[in-house]
Amino acid sequence: MKRQEPHITSLPTSKKKAHTMSEKAAAENEDLFRNVGENVQEIDQNQQSGDLARATGAADAEGHPVQEIESLCMNCHDNGVTRMLLTRIPYFREVVLMSFECPHCGFKNSEIQTASEIMEKGCKYMLKVEGKSDFNRQVVKSETATCKFQELDIEIPPKRGQLTTVEGLLSEMVEGLSSDQPVRKSIDENLYNQIETFLAKVRSCLDCEPGTLPVTFTLDDPAGNSWIEYTPGEQAHKWSQTQYVRSGEQNVQVGIISQDQLEQHRQEERAKVADKERNPSQAKKSTFLSDETDIENFTNEVQTFSASCPSCYRPCDTHMKPVNIPHFKEVIIMSTVCHECGYKSNEVKTGGAIPEKGRKITLLCDDPEDLSRDILKSETCSLTIPELSLDIQQGTLGGRFTTLEGLLQQVYTELKNRVFTQTSDSMDEATRKRWEEFFSKLQEGLDGKVKFTVTMEDPLAGSYIQNVYAPDPDPNMTIEDYERTQEQNEELGLNDMIVE
Repeated sequence: MKRQEPHITSLPTSKKKAHTMSEKAAAENEDLFRNVGENVQEIDQNQQSGDLARATGAADAEGHPVQEIESLCMNCHDNGVTRMLLTRIPYFREVVLMSFECPHCGFKNSEIQTASEIMEKGCKYMLKVEGKSDFNRQVVKSETATCKFQELDIEIPPKRGQLTTVEGLLSEMVEGLSSDQPVRKSIDENLYNQIETFLAKVRSCLDCEPGTLPVTFTLDDPAGNSWIEYTPGEQAHKWSQTQYVRSGEQNVQVGIISQDQLEQHRQEERAKVADKERNPSQAKKSTFLSDETDIENFTNEVQTFSASCPSCYRPCDTHMKPVNIPHFKEVIIMSTVCHECGYKSNEVKTGGAIPEKGRKITLLCDDPEDLSRDILKSETCSLTIPELSLDIQQGTLGGRFTTLEGLLQQVYTELKNRVFTQTSDSMDEATRKRWEEFFSKLQEGLDGKVKFTVTMEDPLAGSYIQNVYAPDPDPNMTIEDYERTQEQNEELGLNDMIVE
C-alpha cells in the first residue's frame, strides 16, 4: 500500500467541506477493498506481463494488490513471508486475507480477519446441506465463531479466522483427527476404533452417499462477522440468518468489555434492584398522546422506505403498513427483505396510547381449529402453556402477528435447533431424554392431539387472541385487566415519563 503523507488542515467550518472529506475517505476505502474478482483479474494480468513482485516491499512500490511482509516463522524461527490481500466478499463485507510461507522449513498457514467493526448484534446462519453443491459454498468463519453439524454431532470451536467452504471445514477436521490416529492406536485401541468409525461416517457424508444427507450446518458468531454464501431466491428452510443481542459473557468473548467490567455491571444492577426494594417510587400514571399526522392513503397502501441492510450494507427497502385488527386496535407491521444477501426480518408494533392497566388473556384450546386463531404477541408479552411445559418470557421472539399454530411452530423450530446444535456435545442422556419428551409433547399440541391452556400476560395490553365468536363473548377465553406493579412501570419507563 502506498503510504500517504500527513495532511494538516484547519477544522472544517461548513457541512459542505466535511461532506467532501467524507466522500474522499469513502473513495479511498473503495480503492483499498475491491471485490475478489477484480483483484484476481489484476494479479492474472501482472503474471502474464511478468511484473509480479516477489521481493519484500516491492509489491507496495508497484501497486500490486498483494502486500508482502517479511516475518518470523514460529516453526523454525527463521524468516518467512506473510502475504496480505485487502478485498471485499460480494454480499458480505471487507476482509483481510493473510497467508504465511516459510521457504526454509516449508511451514504454511492462512487466516482471515474482518476489516470492519464488531457488529451491533451477533449473527447465526443455518444451511441445510442437501447435495455436493452445498458443500462447495463459501464460508467466512471469524475467530469468534462456532460451527456445528447437527446430524454428525460435530462442533468446531472458535479459533483462527478462515475463508473456506463447508467441505473445507469438515476436511480440515478429518485431516487433524487422522494425523494422530497411529499414536492413538498404540495407546488406546478402543478410542482409535471409535474415532475411525466417526471418520468413516464423516467421509461418507462428504461423498454424499445415500442416507447421509441432509445435514444441518449452523454458524454462530457473537461478533456478527461470519457468513455463509447465499443463493438469491433460496427458501428459508434451506438457508436462514438471524440476529440476536449478545449476552454479557459474549461481550467478554468478543472483547467489547472485560470480565471485571462485566462483574462490576452485575453488581451495579443488583444494587439498583436492592435500592428499588427499599425505596419504591410512586408510580406516575401517564397517557401517551401522539400528534395526528395526515398521510394520503396511509391506511390503504404499503409504505416503503429506503434503508441499508444490517447484514451486507447494500440498499434495501423496509415496508410498513397499518392494520386494523377487528375488536382490538390498530397495529403496524414492518418487514425488511434484502435481495442481495437474503436477510429477512419482520416486526409488529402496536399503536395508540399506553393503557392504564395491563391485560391477561387465557384461552382453552380444546379443538384443533383453535390453532388457526390469529394471535398478536407484543415484545412486552409473556406466554405460558402449562400442559406443554412452555414458558416464553418478555422480549423472546419479539413482536409477532401470526396464528397460534405459527407461533408454536416457530418456538418448536428455533428451540430445537438451538438445543440440539449448541449443547448436543455436552448434553447427558437424561437431559437429552427430557428435551425429547418436551418436543414430543409440543408436537402433540401442534397436531391438536392434546388440550392445553394459553395464558398471555402483557403489562401494556398490546397483545391479542382472536375471538371467533365476536362480538359475542368467547366461552373458552377470559380477559382480565390488572394494575401494573411499581417494578413493571419502572422497567417500561413509565415512572419517569413526563407528558405535560
